Amino acid sequence: MVKVNLWSGLRHFTDGQVVVEVEAQTIGHMIDALVGKYPGLGPIFEGGISVAVDGDIVPPDTSKPIDDTSEIYLLQQMKGG
Repeated sequence: MVKVNLWSGLRHFTDGQVVVEVEAQTIGHMIDALVGKYPGLGPIFEGGISVAVDGDIVPPDTSKPIDDTSEIYLLQQMKGG
């Protein structure tokens, strides 16, 4: 199980939790598992999010491996310009 830290605005979709656990081996599997467990997150994730794994921001649709020692944070989508 990986622990995923969410930004506080998402807690009303996760029964008040800002840290949730799901079974996942990649970023893509993690996102799918989160939406499966908390369907209200789906539209937000479709709008775009940023994912930080062990301090590095990575694309959320990547096949980057993760495990139970990974430090994972979901962030509102970062936009450059």
